[in-house]
Amino acid sequence: MKYAVILCDGMADYPIPALDGKTPLQVAKKPNMDALAARGKVGLCRTVPFGMKPGSDVANLSVMGYDPKIYYTGRSPLEAVSIGINLKPTDTTLRANLVTLSEGGAYEDKTMVDYSAGEIHTEDARMLIEYLKPHLENERYKLYAGVSYRHCLVIDNGKIGNDLTPPHDISDRPVKEYLPKGIYAEELLALMKKSNELLSAHPYNVQRVKEGKRPANSLWFWGEGTKPMLTAFEELRGLKGGVISAVDLIRGVGILADMKVIEVPNITGNYTTNFQGKADACADALLNGLDFVYLHMEAPDECGHQGDLEHKIWSIEEIDRVVIKTVVEKLRAAGEDFTILVAPDHPTPIAIKTHCSDPVPFLIYRSNAEKENAFAYDEEGAKNSGVFVESGVDLMQEFLS
Repeated sequence: MKYAVILCDGMADYPIPALDGKTPLQVAKKPNMDALAARGKVGLCRTVPFGMKPGSDVANLSVMGYDPKIYYTGRSPLEAVSIGINLKPTDTTLRANLVTLSEGGAYEDKTMVDYSAGEIHTEDARMLIEYLKPHLENERYKLYAGVSYRHCLVIDNGKIGNDLTPPHDISDRPVKEYLPKGIYAEELLALMKKSNELLSAHPYNVQRVKEGKRPANSLWFWGEGTKPMLTAFEELRGLKGGVISAVDLIRGVGILADMKVIEVPNITGNYTTNFQGKADACADALLNGLDFVYLHMEAPDECGHQGDLEHKIWSIEEIDRVVIKTVVEKLRAAGEDFTILVAPDHPTPIAIKTHCSDPVPFLIYRSNAEKENAFAYDEEGAKNSGVFVESGVDLMQEFLS
């Protein structure tokens, strides 16, 4: 038996008036998902434990079968591992976004225009981080470049105890109420202000403003954590596993779980990604030695954060048309028995442009145990099925059973 998780990050949503009270998942043309749902199982799952924030870190750990209440030590250390930082147990890490803040006025009076600095390209972002390093680093603070707008700050012999807000939670809001609080508040805010001063004057950003593009004009720190330890996936589940993702967070989980991190060219973490390449890599990995692949699709989540309804629907349709179709057809053609799980990690509703903790719809299809299912694969169909799984760990156990 081969196992494929198609994780559609942030795909679930709320009913939208512009869609006559339906969700993007309800209106999207998704014949392949619908076909699997009609011969599989549909239900709801609580992926975010009570009392924990609905971050992609917590939710993806949960769906992958790692109880966040046991394994979660923060988001940024997972990303730090992915970009090759050798963390010490005494290090504290923080995500460092390159963001777009409104221009002019005091830092405290600015607005969060774009948490991703216009989806800045990795090469450009790396150049800006390298520019900042000699101005911001010291014996305790070190900056590391990541992918696109996602970077990392490491504090040597650091402590946990800061109240830091994810920038994608405050799109279009004044930042005044969301500036750092806690033990390093003054130091972190000073670094953010200095980065804004330096980046606003950088020729790269001056040119972007002239071209009507969003400048990467500040660092924004959040997601603190310490070095995590995960039980190897094969030890935990008895399966050789792999992960496919453009997102450092998921790749970091894969590395820590001793899974194969499968490289795919031209993947971006948004709706411009290489859908076909990801699908082919997933199927090929399953047909060439792996038992389990966790294929992470970030596009619906990014569209939710941007309030981009059109591309959120389009992304769901592309996942169906390209990814689901390719994986199913390749495994069928090879004569393999397979089980597929399709699910979001959490909702990212267009209306709020950030994550929420609501249970998510899932479908499980087994090629060797088809059955008749009357419930559609969407939020309403999953609710009406009466099937409720209490945690992502329970969902993974059922998926692999």
